[in-house]
Amino acid sequence: ATWWIRQAVSRAIADQARTIRIPVHMFETINKIVKKQRELVQQLGHEPSVEELALELDFMTPEEADKIKDAIKDDRQIDPMLNRKWRQAVSKIRDILRISMDPMSLETPVGNNDEATEFGDFIKDDSVVEPVDAASKELLREQIRNVLGFLSDREREVLEMRFGLNDGKDHTLEEVGKSFGVTRERIRQIEAKALRKLRHPSRSKSLRDYLS
Repeated sequence: ATWWIRQAVSRAIADQARTIRIPVHMFETINKIVKKQRELVQQLGHEPSVEELALELDFMTPEEADKIKDAIKDDRQIDPMLNRKWRQAVSKIRDILRISMDPMSLETPVGNNDEATEFGDFIKDDSVVEPVDAASKELLREQIRNVLGFLSDREREVLEMRFGLNDGKDHTLEEVGKSFGVTRERIRQIEAKALRKLRHPSRSKSLRDYLS
């Protein structure tokens, strides 16, 4: 029942030396794409192509996407203007996914031809981007800070020791009790109270959204 709490907090406090700062709007866009990918895997039974993603996200209007889907379904030629918009949407999604997943130089162009913009224009860092899902981790870390804010200092510290959130090593009730100078039963009570707080729907939903 607590696996998702442990996973979320562990990911959020993991060592992220040289992690970049990407603007919030980029975080939100990448997270939206990742969520849609997961939804389409369930619906389609396979990993969606970038072309399929482009038809389900808001890079095009629903009407434009429906017209393209109908043309594909009926094996008709897609309107040239619609096809161009579709390809532009596909290109944008590929660029965004590349930003979130691949190592790249700040001089890497984002976009096509004369409209290309250097990746460095999007971030506030002068180093090379690490191959991490920076967007999801940054959003998740913010949610973790909000959720753990509902705990007392002792409750938070007990969870950190019990689930190895700081050193990666789980500690027994006895070990935690010795650290705090209290009994095993007292630590169990503190842990139970803290987990009840974190399980409250208003607090747990924000974490589940990133781990579902």
